[in-house]
Amino acid sequence: MLNKLIANILPYMPKKLVWVFSRRYIAGESVDEGLLASKLLNQQNIEVTIDLLGEFIQTLEEAKANKKQYLQIIERFTSEEITGNFSLKPTMFGLLTDEETCYRYIREVVSLAAAKNSFVRIDMEDSQCVDREIELFRKLHREFPKNVGLVFQAYLRRTLSDLESLLTLHTDNTPLNYRLCKGIYIEPEKIACKKYDEVREHFLEDLEFMFKNKIYVGIATHDQFLVENSYKLIEKYQVPKSMYEFQMLYGVTPELRQSIIDLGHKMRVYVPFGQQWFNYSTRRLKENPKVASHIIKALFIRG
Repeated sequence: MLNKLIANILPYMPKKLVWVFSRRYIAGESVDEGLLASKLLNQQNIEVTIDLLGEFIQTLEEAKANKKQYLQIIERFTSEEITGNFSLKPTMFGLLTDEETCYRYIREVVSLAAAKNSFVRIDMEDSQCVDREIELFRKLHREFPKNVGLVFQAYLRRTLSDLESLLTLHTDNTPLNYRLCKGIYIEPEKIACKKYDEVREHFLEDLEFMFKNKIYVGIATHDQFLVENSYKLIEKYQVPKSMYEFQMLYGVTPELRQSIIDLGHKMRVYVPFGQQWFNYSTRRLKENPKVASHIIKALFIRG
């Protein structure tokens, strides 16, 4: 109850107060801050995926501005030789407003990344977006098979079926490239698993399917149980280190992250930044009220 109460009142608190919590999990507001955080992670032998905050925009003018920002970000980060790639949310390019415009804008971003020998990950959003984002990925993959990837959410009951349906795109020369995460959006039980153990079970089932079919996978989790069981699947299928990586969010479970690196596994950290950090923080808290306990620690323990 306390977590839900904090989640509900946080959007009405002063931004400076919210930032006390958010600054641990967001690199900053500016490109320079995102760049600095990425350089520091690279120095620790950690690759990054860069994410400009913002989603579910209202106008195509916003979508166009976001496209321009992403093009500038790709130019800047590749010129600075950051070891990493880029993630984006289609709703910030107008997916729910004009799908064709969204496709054109994201194609420009992926095209530039391909020209820079880089890569763009299409984030998966809530259930109203899933079919649209899979179709968007299909179109982009046909033209840029080595430069675009997709995210799958293990808690969605449809995920394994979606993985099976996309196998027609897979070849030995250009293996599919996915990120697998638990999923965070609030969805009805009819389409998404609600029980903790059930989500874990689906995650490992999806991961095993990817390993069996030689799909490159970013294992995105902060759950030690899933990390340890991922190790077992990697050993079972003798998956080479060139065919998987572990992924974590900026500022989350650094001790577990380091233990994975110490064992010689590749690690990539999701680095979010941008002026939309406040909306991102409050929205994520509403989706996952358990995070409220971290806010209490940040405010009263860390000062």
